[in-house]
Amino acid sequence: MMEAIVALLFGLLIGSFLNVCIYRWPRDLSVVAPRSHCIACEKTIAWYDNIPLASFVALGGRCRHCQARISWRYPVVELATGLLFFYWVWTDGLTATAGKMCVFTALLVGLIFADLEERILPDEMTLGGLLMGLVFAYFVPVPEYIASLFLWTAPANLRSLAESAVGAAFPAFFLWGGGWLYEKVRHREGLGLGDVKLVAMVGAFLGLRGALLTLILGSVAGSLVGYTYIKLTGKDASTYELPFGTFLGLAAIVAAFVA
Repeated sequence: MMEAIVALLFGLLIGSFLNVCIYRWPRDLSVVAPRSHCIACEKTIAWYDNIPLASFVALGGRCRHCQARISWRYPVVELATGLLFFYWVWTDGLTATAGKMCVFTALLVGLIFADLEERILPDEMTLGGLLMGLVFAYFVPVPEYIASLFLWTAPANLRSLAESAVGAAFPAFFLWGGGWLYEKVRHREGLGLGDVKLVAMVGAFLGLRGALLTLILGSVAGSLVGYTYIKLTGKDASTYELPFGTFLGLAAIVAAFVA
């Protein structure tokens, strides 16, 4: 339990960094400099006002200097990341598997909120996550479904890496093909490449089954919630940009739990 509690605290810190990435990467800003500051008055945030969760509560959700409201996204991201870290370490202990899942779900949390706020899925998270998923696959086995049929004599780590690559490539190509066909038929873009890269990242971490499950769950949830939201708000369905990456990210977290 102590290890899981330490993971929770570490996850809160990672969540705090994710908030920086969520705001800055879609705007092509550095996550290193300048230091964290209020986006309303641009005053630098002191370290004691930047403690995950605690500072938000102590400040009443407002900037110390200008009293501007701090977005609820900040504590939600921190808490979600902390709880995910706690769960994986509590379930798997201090293992490579737990480390892999902590990295994976932290990336998903960042992508969920980046797409929800800015309709952008930063390459730093999708392509960077894709690379990390492939590296992890060499050390942490990915469930085998395809690669083992052709590489059954190869070492287990190479079969896992091949399975990760197949899991990344096939669903991403399928999703890209669906978007391409939609654009040809409707003569407007219906899917961004960021969504394709996100699915590729999921496949690299979870393999083919996890990526396909993510596609199914994300598509169903996105269709139902998106249609309901459009109807309730009276938005134009032909122009409203659905944050599909957010639904894919949430679906991927569910897939990670059941994979």
